[in-house]
Amino acid sequence: MKDYQYYIKRIGEYGYVREVYYPIAKIVGLPYVKPDEIVVFETNQQGQVFSLAEDHVEVLLFSDQPVPINSQVTRTDSYVSIPFDEAVLGTIIDPLGRSFFDQSGLKESSHSFEVDRDVRGIADRVRIQRPLLSGTSLVDLLIPLGKGQRELVIGDRKTGKSSFLLTLIKKQIEEGSVVVYAAIGKKKSDIKKLQEFFEKEQLSHSCLIVASDPFDSPSLIFLTPYTALSAAEYFSSLGRDVVLVFDDLSTHAKFYREMALLSGRFPGRDSYPGDIFFIHAKLLERGGNFKHPKKGEVSISILPVVETIEADLTGFIATNIMGMTDGHVFFDSDAYYKGRRPAVNISLSVTRVGRQTQTPLKREINREITAFLANFEKMQTFSHFGAELSEKVKTILKTGDRMQSFFDQHYTTIVPEEVQLILISLIWLHTLDELPLEKIAELRIKLIEQYKDEAKGKEMKEMMKSDTFHDHLLKVTKKKQEYLALIGVKPQAQSISSPAPVTPQQAASPTGTPGQTQPQTTIQPTIPPTQSPQNPAEQEGKEQPQQKQNTSSAKENKTDKIKKK
Repeated sequence: MKDYQYYIKRIGEYGYVREVYYPIAKIVGLPYVKPDEIVVFETNQQGQVFSLAEDHVEVLLFSDQPVPINSQVTRTDSYVSIPFDEAVLGTIIDPLGRSFFDQSGLKESSHSFEVDRDVRGIADRVRIQRPLLSGTSLVDLLIPLGKGQRELVIGDRKTGKSSFLLTLIKKQIEEGSVVVYAAIGKKKSDIKKLQEFFEKEQLSHSCLIVASDPFDSPSLIFLTPYTALSAAEYFSSLGRDVVLVFDDLSTHAKFYREMALLSGRFPGRDSYPGDIFFIHAKLLERGGNFKHPKKGEVSISILPVVETIEADLTGFIATNIMGMTDGHVFFDSDAYYKGRRPAVNISLSVTRVGRQTQTPLKREINREITAFLANFEKMQTFSHFGAELSEKVKTILKTGDRMQSFFDQHYTTIVPEEVQLILISLIWLHTLDELPLEKIAELRIKLIEQYKDEAKGKEMKEMMKSDTFHDHLLKVTKKKQEYLALIGVKPQAQSISSPAPVTPQQAASPTGTPGQTQPQTTIQPTIPPTQSPQNPAEQEGKEQPQQKQNTSSAKENKTDKIKKK
């Protein structure tokens, strides 16, 4: 961007600052100025046209200092655009394309993208068919995502939303995607921690951070997601899939509300302006799965974050964005305080697109596990009965505990989908029922290490080609002893040469008899104990009425004999 003298000579049109209510300046003059056009003040501060009136123009200031009253301003006949190239990866920039920490500008590039572009039409889009793997077992199996999907991540603060996103980012960079992270109004310390995480995990080569902090101008914070989306569109034009994170849109809405109220716009619900829905909808509609002339199709997957208060899903911004996206992952504070990681509430989470990207095997597993977990939650209400529970209920509770232990994982752990299916099959077959819960996490680590081996990894991928859950269970049964040996469990004495056949009905329920597919120690039903002999005191107490009856009859016989005499 040139200085004020350059544009006043080229354009020859100027105005004056009449009022300033930061970050908005009221300008008089500039008769040919256009909406969203960039203007330059004589102090070389920049701004963007916010609204037009009959006698004045309202301009958003990008600087952190207000401009002087009566200072001159000229228009530039240009819009906010950022130069992008491959060298921008691994850096942190502000919404104007400058380095975030030292404010130095980016190198000039032939590719300059406007931050506010029109949404591509339906003719440029294709059906979402490729899965977006997060590396988190709970999400990949029960709330699957697709490339090009817009999935809302919602929940109270400090419930693990950022940890889940970091896991997903790490997994997607491993698969070759580019990640653009929009840190909207975040503290510099948080942004520095994010940068350190990417450098520690060696992810910086495929990641760009567009950041603004709370001390920046509200107009600059408002511009942050637009710049991040333009960067995502640039990399998608190169034929690369992009994952875009908006962290978070509730902060973005608050700063836009501040600017709208200062400009005198009529407030609506919760004092938000009437066009807040349009602002976010236009932003999110720029994501999707698009046609590409060379690669065939490329995706921009958008993951907006919204922070709730006391798990209130009926908030204005939350419900707005739920209506714009293809589903949401809800992080529940109650589950978090119970120790669940990730603390995702499955029953309140939704995915409207992801299941169409799953294979028939994973769709069947998704259906069976969802039904079982619903039944497990009902059975938990009977857990306080203890020894009085039936064997069927005990089996459901034991399997459910192991399934929840399987879903718990640290955010730095990436679980391949092949390992996910093997572990869930072992739990479904009751193979891990007699092992401590800690052994499940140990087995997961061992299987991940084995997956990294080329031969073993190829073998696990072959197992995933099963058409049905029943077929996959049979394959896992044959390898059961090998998997258990990884955690030091000795093979059992029974023969494992010919496992008994399993019917699909048996494979569909962990409470039936799927354990017959493998030689293992079955849980024998508890036979109610026979009644124990009563103690002598009780026997004597029960015999006393009979003894009294015999004594009374003897007395009556003696009385009759005396009367006869």
